[in-house]
Amino acid sequence: MNVSRFKCSVLVVDDDPGVLELLAQQLAADFEVVTAQSAEQARAVLAGRTIDVIISDLHLPDESGLMLLDGVRRASPRTARVLITGAARIEDAVDAINHAQVHRLVLKPWRAEDLRQSLLNIGRTLLLERSHEQLLDELRHLNADLEARVAERTRELEHALSQVEDKTRILEQMALTDALTHVPNRRAVEHVARRELIRRIRVPSPVAIGLIDIDHFKQVNSDHTHMGGDHVLTWLARTIGEAIRTTDSFGRWGGEEFLVVAPDTDAEGAAVLAERLRTHVEASCTRYDGVEVKLTMSLGFAVAAAGTQATCEEMQEEAAEALKEAKDSGRNRCVIRCLVDEPVEA
Repeated sequence: MNVSRFKCSVLVVDDDPGVLELLAQQLAADFEVVTAQSAEQARAVLAGRTIDVIISDLHLPDESGLMLLDGVRRASPRTARVLITGAARIEDAVDAINHAQVHRLVLKPWRAEDLRQSLLNIGRTLLLERSHEQLLDELRHLNADLEARVAERTRELEHALSQVEDKTRILEQMALTDALTHVPNRRAVEHVARRELIRRIRVPSPVAIGLIDIDHFKQVNSDHTHMGGDHVLTWLARTIGEAIRTTDSFGRWGGEEFLVVAPDTDAEGAAVLAERLRTHVEASCTRYDGVEVKLTMSLGFAVAAAGTQATCEEMQEEAAEALKEAKDSGRNRCVIRCLVDEPVEA
């Protein structure tokens, strides 16, 4: 690694001007050299700028070089510390290592090339450490940026998924809703009927399914045009919805017919429900193009008792027969028909 591109700053601290001048000359080619003649001057330098390496003599005029280096260790642990001394006492070496935790101990007189190489090695180490820290910092930034991008992309995907789910729900709702009356369509109400008939297999209970047909609806279209007929169908759907129980379901079966599914409803309950629907519609009215429109309707209910097995097709067929009977017998009335199990031959 070429350290010439990274010129370390070196602070040399010694009370002898000759030593300072000599060290400055020996190190100037490879390092940025700053000098100080006391611990106080050294601290002033350190307070004003970053120093990569400090070289201090053991004996300074105002305090021990070990004290200075120990203070540097605590205040600026990234600054490499070198102690230079003319006294080779073992105690000084122990203190330098244990207290100041110096990186190098240099004895006077020193060999210029040895000192230069020692400092170059320290420079390489500093460069590697800083390069490593820079890489780690860049990696942290890259990870943070990646996490932010992932989080943003996740939010975008979640938003897109939410929109798809919302649109899917809307499409599903549209697929199960009559476009004119906004009540469940034939597919939806038939699904409810089949589900109820399956449920009563597990939990035996009576069920009633009814067909409703507007009396003389062709006359409504003739008198008020098809636009008026659409208005009447929409009004009737709303009126039926007001009269059924909260446990009941209904939907548009087709044309002017509606299907009602009444769980837990026997023949007596079906008769009460059918009559309530009939009288509620008969007593109500709507207006179209300024003209009052009154309706009656015929109803046919098929009822399966709790112990009677029945398919959806059988219930619909029986309800259709009951409706036909109601219309054939004068309209504006209700007919209830009960399904019975076929006798089992011995």
